[in-house]
Amino acid sequence: MNTDQLWAARFEEHRGVLRSIAYRMLGSASEAEDAVQEAWLRLNRSDAQSIDNLAAWLTTVVGRVCLDMLRTRTSRREDPVGEDLPEPASSVPGTDPEQQALLADSVGLALTVVLDTLSPAERLAFVLHDLFGMPFDHIAPVLERTPAATRQLASRARRRVRGASTDAKEDLARRRRVVEAFLAAARDGDFGALMEVLAPDVAVHADELAVLRGVPVATHGAQAVAAQAITFSRLAESSRVVTVHGAPGIVSLRGGRPYAALVFTVREDRVAAMEVRADPALLDSLS
Repeated sequence: MNTDQLWAARFEEHRGVLRSIAYRMLGSASEAEDAVQEAWLRLNRSDAQSIDNLAAWLTTVVGRVCLDMLRTRTSRREDPVGEDLPEPASSVPGTDPEQQALLADSVGLALTVVLDTLSPAERLAFVLHDLFGMPFDHIAPVLERTPAATRQLASRARRRVRGASTDAKEDLARRRRVVEAFLAAARDGDFGALMEVLAPDVAVHADELAVLRGVPVATHGAQAVAAQAITFSRLAESSRVVTVHGAPGIVSLRGGRPYAALVFTVREDRVAAMEVRADPALLDSLS
């Protein structure tokens, strides 16, 4: 194995943790991959032999790249991209990278949504310390601040995350109750109950694979959507409520396997929109 192959192999050992850090920082899988790729390019351009601690060096680089991306996003007032997540632990014991990656991968989209309310510096301090267990004296150089100032950033972020997480959980629970009412009405074939839970201008859109399974491309209006739900009431009998990308949803089973998923938009305690999806990657994640 030549030198280039050796450094490539060493980089791959850290890729999973770096991707997890970048994803928690950016809330976007594609942007996280870009940040990790930039770290690899910078490693190639550097004097790798002079790096004493490769893990710390790569984490610093990825952290700074993500910080720059977040600051650019903020200056352009772009909406961040998020995916669905359960609740963060307040701290991560130990420093084993594999344990850190596994714990970070258990953190879901509700947290990503909350993190978007933090400043870039707060977000980095919180993610690296509370989710990945990095000490403040290692995080401080990334932010170009003192360890004490970095600790204050993480503490402030932690207080905001805890408060916002409670609000996010309560909102998701309220929207889930609306979806549960929809599912119960669909199972019973209760047209009146469906009309009560649907917004008058509700719209349903299906992806290509769902269309191949007999779902109309688009359905508009409460009456039409209620009638469609009754048509598919047999599927409702083997369905359950789930969370899909931070939104309440329903997965329908056939032969014990996910067959189709409905993702709901709920406004003012009524169903405002639904997406019917049958893409295999999503269904596999719901099995």
